[in-house]
Amino acid sequence: FYEMPMITPRICGICPVSHHLASVKACDAVAGVKPPRTASLLRELMHMGQMIQSHSMHFFHLAGPDLLLGFDADPAIRNVAGIVQANPALALKAVELRKYGQEIIRLLGEKKVHPRFAVPGGVNHALSAKDRDTILTNADRMIGYIQEGIAIAKDWLDQNRDLVEAFANFRSSYMGLVHEGNGLELYNGQLRLIDKDGRQLAKFPPCDYLEHIGEHVEDWSYLKFPFYKKMGWPEGTYRVAPLARLNVADKIDTPLANEEFKKFKALSRGPVEQSLYFHYARLIEDLYAVERVKQILDDPDILSTDIVTPSKGLTGEGIGCIEAPRGVLIHHYKTDERGLLTKVNLIVSTGHNNWAMNKAVNLVAKAFVNGKKLTEGMLNRVEAAIRCYDPCLSCSTHAWGEMPLVLELRSADGDLLDRMERS
Repeated sequence: FYEMPMITPRICGICPVSHHLASVKACDAVAGVKPPRTASLLRELMHMGQMIQSHSMHFFHLAGPDLLLGFDADPAIRNVAGIVQANPALALKAVELRKYGQEIIRLLGEKKVHPRFAVPGGVNHALSAKDRDTILTNADRMIGYIQEGIAIAKDWLDQNRDLVEAFANFRSSYMGLVHEGNGLELYNGQLRLIDKDGRQLAKFPPCDYLEHIGEHVEDWSYLKFPFYKKMGWPEGTYRVAPLARLNVADKIDTPLANEEFKKFKALSRGPVEQSLYFHYARLIEDLYAVERVKQILDDPDILSTDIVTPSKGLTGEGIGCIEAPRGVLIHHYKTDERGLLTKVNLIVSTGHNNWAMNKAVNLVAKAFVNGKKLTEGMLNRVEAAIRCYDPCLSCSTHAWGEMPLVLELRSADGDLLDRMERS
């Protein structure tokens, strides 16, 4: 079982830290240990590094070309290279933000991708004062960069209100981790589920997930469809990830992010439903992550060498849960008396959002695809609906190059009217 924190990160090259940490939290439970406080802080620090690099890359490099250059822009320039040409200063700041997050991961885990750091019961080395100061040195500058991104996102959303309202705007339930006071939580906490009107449906420790979450199967997809058991399928479907996390939270425990969070909450009397607001929510979390880095590094215990609790015997079962950049991630392991795995269950973030992504694609296609002739811009809008959710599909399936995509236009009788393919 203790090999899993090094095996499971290979599921994803964008968020390997999430699998590394969710896995080791499950291994803590299998080993019957609680990590020392310093070890938990260091794990969370690495997690914040991943949030920063992933959220920053997504907004500036993946969603940014659509927003800043336009959905109908020439595909040859509607990419990161186009961002560099249009706003080289902004592009450089985006690169620095991602580099900052990756450097936190490297300083702790020796590598920027697939790090070696967390072990059952703690972490494998302490943080040095030099590395702490290196991370702190650039934190305030990174906060300024993210605030620039927030201003860009808000300005675009304000200027394109009609599009935002028409683009995959639908009601749903939401699920995410919160702490005891229902504040935003990305590393620990309980899972909170709210309905379409914002009313709490459930709040439970992740170890009880099987009592609350079921998985529906469709014969046309290999990916399952999680749902809230008490409401059944499909009424119990829900969304996760940044938009969901801000919808289920009542506050954020860092000052700058909390001020922006209040503005987010003011957008609606209930949950914020529009899919394009995922990008705004993602940047608020990005801001929180850098502020949280500063809080962690200012903690007097952060340089302690008390970083591992030894195991005194195996329990045979463990569940680990964390908020990956893309949403709730659950690892569940069972072992025999020797610690060999007998059963493993993972519910990944993109799985939780499977229903929502299909719903978003359906709505965007109906709203923006012309019934007589397809265009590349229409195709891009359908793809952008998926991009709102920042799925790990292409990474986890090791796609090479552009996203393979086939779009068919059929009449009410099923006759093929038009077809576009990108592979």
